[in-house]
Amino acid sequence: MREHRVRALLMGGQACVLYGGVEFSRDTDLAIVADAANLARLRGALEELRADEIAVPPLGLRHLRRGHAVHFRCRHPEARRMRVDVMSTMRGVAPFETLWRRRTTIELPDGVRCDLMSLPDLVEAKKTQRDKDWPMIRRLVEAHYFQHRNAASAPQVRFWLAQMRTPSLLAEVAAGHPRVAKRWTTRRAAVAAAVAGDLDAAESALLAEELAERALDRAYWKPLVEELAALRKARTPSRRRRRTSAR
Repeated sequence: MREHRVRALLMGGQACVLYGGVEFSRDTDLAIVADAANLARLRGALEELRADEIAVPPLGLRHLRRGHAVHFRCRHPEARRMRVDVMSTMRGVAPFETLWRRRTTIELPDGVRCDLMSLPDLVEAKKTQRDKDWPMIRRLVEAHYFQHRNAASAPQVRFWLAQMRTPSLLAEVAAGHPRVAKRWTTRRAAVAAAVAGDLDAAESALLAEELAERALDRAYWKPLVEELAALRKARTPSRRRRRTSAR
């Protein structure tokens, strides 16, 4: 992606690994800017990777801007069977230009520089209906807290109060930063419960948050899933005709 100057941010499971959340992932998930020039550069990168589309929808600006993911499987010897998924628009996540400004850039052991979606943005992107994403959000925020709690900045404290999903640690953050936590008691029920020392109530509030986000995600994806079903249905007859012709 860097060689082809694709404006892309690593997200998903591999980004979680780099942030210390630890998740095994066979996929490379990328957020990209959906414009014609960047799409042309992406096509060049995918061609070099010998990547084939493996599902609907096809790669195109309309589908990316609508919120669909486009899926590929690589055939290049150095990336054989690697799946690459690209998206541009996600529920509850800032537009790409904002994501790009807030990105994290790291250097990998082989010297390659990698642009990641920022941790707060990655957490927002993980608020889905999928069961596996919620434990990962918890681990990501915990890992960040343990890395920075001894010399926390004001934005980091606000991030923990907004996103921490571990009642005992949320109470610890609130106790260590009472003035900031007090302001958050009106914004987040889990913080109010943690400030009051009621960890059971904090756990209940966190569950309510999760259930609400899952419901929002299901509602967001309902029309998109229907669009995918229509695309599959429209593609099936042409595939059947090709198989018949081959015989």
